Amino acid sequence: MPTYDFICNNCNQRFDVFLTFAEYGKKAVKCEHCGSKNVRRRMTKVRVAKSEESRMESMADDFSGFEGLEDDPKAMGRMMRKMGKEMGEDLPSEFNEVVDRLESGQSPEEIEKSIPDLGSADSGDED
Repeated sequence: MPTYDFICNNCNQRFDVFLTFAEYGKKAVKCEHCGSKNVRRRMTKVRVAKSEESRMESMADDFSGFEGLEDDPKAMGRMMRKMGKEMGEDLPSEFNEVVDRLESGQSPEEIEKSIPDLGSADSGDED
């Protein structure tokens, strides 16, 4: 379902509205902050909200050729960056540092040696 950006002409607050293509232009839009119908659409890119399953399927299609990534740090970095964006979550600064280093061509082994405690805190491996 597409997400559209609006701005209220009364309170000047921005807000997003989820509308199907069939609803757009037919369904009245009200400001979620003050309830006013005096709103205008902000022209931005159309974003489509996807289910978690749909996002994962799309990501799997994009990364169907995982073979050889361990031998190509730059490709691994690009793949990790795209996966990070698809997850839609705030990732720790270490993630970005590792991805930046991979994209510059540094091997995973070199990165592990230079950041010895990488992943040790909050690794999720607590049993």
